Amino acid sequence: MNLSELQSSEIKNLDLLAKQVVEGFITGMHKSPFHGFSVEFAEHKLYNNGESTRHIDWKLFAKTEKLYTKRYEEETNLRCHLIIDNSASMHYPVIKKQTITSLNKVGFAALAAAALMEILKRQRDAVGLSIYADTYEYYAPEKGSERHRKMILNQLENLLTSTSTATTETYQYLHEIAENIHRRSLIFLFTDMFQSTTDQKKLFDALRHLKHNKHEVVLFHTYDRKTEFDFDFDTTPKKFVDVETGEEINVFLQNIQEKYTALMGVYFNDLKNKCLQYKIAYLPVDIHNGFHEILTAYLISRKKIK
Repeated sequence: MNLSELQSSEIKNLDLLAKQVVEGFITGMHKSPFHGFSVEFAEHKLYNNGESTRHIDWKLFAKTEKLYTKRYEEETNLRCHLIIDNSASMHYPVIKKQTITSLNKVGFAALAAAALMEILKRQRDAVGLSIYADTYEYYAPEKGSERHRKMILNQLENLLTSTSTATTETYQYLHEIAENIHRRSLIFLFTDMFQSTTDQKKLFDALRHLKHNKHEVVLFHTYDRKTEFDFDFDTTPKKFVDVETGEEINVFLQNIQEKYTALMGVYFNDLKNKCLQYKIAYLPVDIHNGFHEILTAYLISRKKIK
């Protein structure tokens, strides 16, 4: 759904907003190739003779005359790990207060992650979270309890009001994160792909490491298309400052816009082809286009890993 479909106000309850995003997505699913995807998520399983009767749902038995037991965390269908780049470049554009219709890249990633967590909750799936910048800032393993989910939501809410001046070497922390994910999982990575190094081999070696143990990896290349790809600014002379290195450059946009967009097109295409080579799902996501593509990517990836 588009961000404009939600009320424009300061984000104060990330959990509630994530529910709105998911409900809007589900409402539109009948128009999509996933119209057959269950939105009534299973909460019970048939009772088998010999099992403990402790968790039998007797109210459901009264209605159906069949024995069902309630499902708990250890019976989750799938494990998912969310990874968010929290370096300085992800805090572009500079926004004093994040609102539903005005998000920077890390704010968009936080809300998208919260929406994924909501749909994972409905599927009884386990979720974990890693956040990195110039350090491995936060790690939570994959669990399905409500207490665990709220703890992760709190971390995501912190991203909405945080600032960062940190540079990052994404590849370094992806190796560390990969070592923490032991059981087969869906892995979603939110990053703008800006690194201190230009060595793409190191990055893709790390992405390949994420895929070990048959993990399904989805790279959400998070960016502001209008300014970071189309280079769409007014025509007055501009000073651009690298938020991570402090390097400055003065430019006349009309002199470089065409060449810049051509180079960005090549860069995005190279990333796409490299990900295709390593069987990594690559999805450029414009922070102004809402969350439909992200939730659809979840459905596609979930089918692959089942």
